[in-house]
Amino acid sequence: MALPHLCLSLQWGALAEQGAHRAALPRHWVARCIRHALARDAEITVRIVDEAEGRQLNRQYRHKDHATNVLTFHYATEPAILADLVLCAPVVAREARQQDKPLAAHYAHLLVHGSLHAQGWEHETSATDADAMEAHEAAILARLGLPNPYAAARAAN
Repeated sequence: MALPHLCLSLQWGALAEQGAHRAALPRHWVARCIRHALARDAEITVRIVDEAEGRQLNRQYRHKDHATNVLTFHYATEPAILADLVLCAPVVAREARQQDKPLAAHYAHLLVHGSLHAQGWEHETSATDADAMEAHEAAILARLGLPNPYAAARAAN
């Protein structure tokens, strides 16, 4: 089965230390992660930001005064998916360390997660929706050769 077409723009904000993030996010890997999560063709911009920009966007659009790992701005799902994904590099790095996982694997999870949000998937609406989204994410990540990110969290609890 052919994967959907993706028109990808990868942008970098003003990060103090970009090296590890650029190494974890080569363009071909970003595209592969997103394409595996898509149900149809898409035009997606991925922007990697610092904590200040992440916090400002989260405060402005979600009224939450902290930086979060990924923000999804979706504009259309038909005839193609149009969306922006904003990933906050310091938050992603901190979470990867806390979860004892490679930075690239955590970025992959968040790219898949954000891409699913761009297509209408939700996890904050109900436990059923959360379970369905987590299962779909785990299946996509398995196709990418990555472990289920939720299994380790459940095992730790």
